[in-house]
Amino acid sequence: MNSSPEPSQVTSKTSQVTSPEALLDGLDNSQREAATALEGPVRIIACAGAGKTRTITRRIAYACATGKWDPERVLAVTFSVKAAAEMRSRIEALGVSNVGCVSTFHSAALQHIRSVWNDVCSAQFPSIMNDSQQIIASALKRYPDFADMTLLQTRDILAEINWAKVSLIAPDDYLRVCASTHRLPPAGLEPQQFVDIYEAYETEKNAHNCIDFNDILLLCCHILRNFPEAANRIKQSIGWITVDEYQDVSPLQHELLRLWMGQNRDICVVGDPAQTIYSFAGANSYYLLSFPQEFAPLGADISLNTDYRSTERIVGLANRVLAASAHKKDYVKVKAATKGGVRVSQQVFATDVEEALGVVEQIAKLVKSGVAHLGECAILTRTNAQQQVVCKALKAAKLPYRVRKDVGWQRNVLEDAQSYGSQGI
Repeated sequence: MNSSPEPSQVTSKTSQVTSPEALLDGLDNSQREAATALEGPVRIIACAGAGKTRTITRRIAYACATGKWDPERVLAVTFSVKAAAEMRSRIEALGVSNVGCVSTFHSAALQHIRSVWNDVCSAQFPSIMNDSQQIIASALKRYPDFADMTLLQTRDILAEINWAKVSLIAPDDYLRVCASTHRLPPAGLEPQQFVDIYEAYETEKNAHNCIDFNDILLLCCHILRNFPEAANRIKQSIGWITVDEYQDVSPLQHELLRLWMGQNRDICVVGDPAQTIYSFAGANSYYLLSFPQEFAPLGADISLNTDYRSTERIVGLANRVLAASAHKKDYVKVKAATKGGVRVSQQVFATDVEEALGVVEQIAKLVKSGVAHLGECAILTRTNAQQQVVCKALKAAKLPYRVRKDVGWQRNVLEDAQSYGSQGI
């Protein structure tokens, strides 16, 4: 289904679709329902492999082709540079070459800040930090007891500062949150010690006239709340909002989204509560699950539960795993478009080391028997620490391997945000 070609009427990046109906070709019934639900709050729950990107890009193109939306006032946000570029490319290929803003949350926020900066502040626009390590190191030097923190400890402290910011927890509130939730600060710090470092970090940033990753969102929120004329200009540029991967929004991103909207109700959110991956950074599927209550009444609430990517056996195993979850009532039961498939094997190991050795042994057997080539084998790990254990096992077995570089989830999005600065927006 999802491998079907784009409509034949679309021949180039700037071509115009002759018939809006052509944009719906190749969509299944649920995808078509989602693509044509254009008014009011819309929630789309989309399982893995459901053709989510295909559906929401067709929805945007269809709305523009029918004249219901002004493409220049479309705002579509997602969580990675790659996903935003893919979405933008697909929309343009469908004939909408003048779509307003398709980007990450941070890119869109930075674009809005820059567009009104001279009207809300006479100071020079602050620089955006590529790396917070130097600032946190300077902050720690203010306290002799913390000057000898290891690199790992400072990273943990930065992660906690980022968590506090995206959770909308100011330094003054941190002690109360720790007391009420029994949260323990990182690096063996007492709550008050962490607050002191948090405040020193903010002081150092101000002294260097720089902002960090999450300050972009906080600053945009501040402008939208406190500068009515600038806020109106920003909100007037936004007519229709689409949010991809909505299960991964943080309280800060949700707050920014509500400020972008104002009284506007033309919003579509897309996500899957079973695919939340940024909980370590303050994300929460609560906003996706509570969307019907928050934005009632909805224009549409649609489920895309057919997986076109995985086989029946893989999907069946996934359903069994989700059925055992304490949150199973929140998950859709997935259907597979492809029947049968190779049997999925499961093994349980006592430690990460034993697991790595077992995986490497299995790969060696597959290669030796001629069933697979090394280039066809892939190992996915949940953490960087596990990756190091696997690499050690591969070296011991003398199996050549290649590690896909991970530049970090924040840096990836930040590069996209900074690109707006280089373009002078």
